[in-house]
Amino acid sequence: METMRDRFAPVLSRMLDEDPRVAVVLAEIGKDGFREAMARHPDRVINVGIREQLLVGTAAGLALTGLRPVVHTFASFLVERPFEQVKLDLGHQDAGAVLVSAAASFDWPAGGYTHMAPGDVALLDTLDGWTVHVPGHPDEAETLLRRAVGAGDDRVYVRLSVQSNQQARVVDGRRFVTVREGRSGVVVAVGPLLDTVLAATEGLDVTVLYATTVRPFDTAGLRRATEAAGTDVVLVEPYLAGTSTAAAAEALSDVPHRVLGLGVGRRELRRYGTVEEHVAAHGLDAHSLRERIGSFVGSAARVAAGV
Repeated sequence: METMRDRFAPVLSRMLDEDPRVAVVLAEIGKDGFREAMARHPDRVINVGIREQLLVGTAAGLALTGLRPVVHTFASFLVERPFEQVKLDLGHQDAGAVLVSAAASFDWPAGGYTHMAPGDVALLDTLDGWTVHVPGHPDEAETLLRRAVGAGDDRVYVRLSVQSNQQARVVDGRRFVTVREGRSGVVVAVGPLLDTVLAATEGLDVTVLYATTVRPFDTAGLRRATEAAGTDVVLVEPYLAGTSTAAAAEALSDVPHRVLGLGVGRRELRRYGTVEEHVAAHGLDAHSLRERIGSFVGSAARVAAGV
């Protein structure tokens, strides 16, 4: 089955051919996917080696010359390790770039905790002006990548994952998509967790919103959904639990509301295991989500649904 990352290199290689402003900056990881593109565009496909701080600094320099750099490596090496450069070289200089990550929260458990980054979106939340896309399917990843590269000089983070939903949805890089409507709560499913959330909420009278762009947060979309479904809101995110609870609370600050943030827990799991075992350990499997969501929205959702 094709992954988001499988789609990434061929699509970006075509964009290099189509747009002389596009550049790619790598730090060894992912370079094999760009060998042909590097031969065609040696001045715009740059591999800095295992130097993640230089990776971001180089991208900022390219941006300041008028290019649109796309920067790629594992999330832990793209956001966490060179965070000072993300903050200063890009943010402080107001330089635009597209950061495209791989490995997500725990996509490669055998790599250990050094290759996991459940806190990446929360970390970027400490900075101003970032757009964050979290696609849930390779088709959505291509759509959002093309949108990100074409987004002027904005700073954009595209978070790729090996986890994926069965089907792609039509996404526009701005708004949440209403997948199911109910009257007893709103569940926001982010990126590759949509299928699991739909299975977990089957038979519950809740609205399910699908989010592939989490920053800026779709305040208007959440407010519209709560007008019919009430202001009990559950956020199910494939990264650190609670990352978007403040954004949801701010969206509903003028009305009584409750917000529950579900996602990857803070407790570090020190055994490699499999992706599926990590999902279960963090309570992100359908059975665990159903228990936690059902308990939060209460008996009203179950009674209304006749279960």
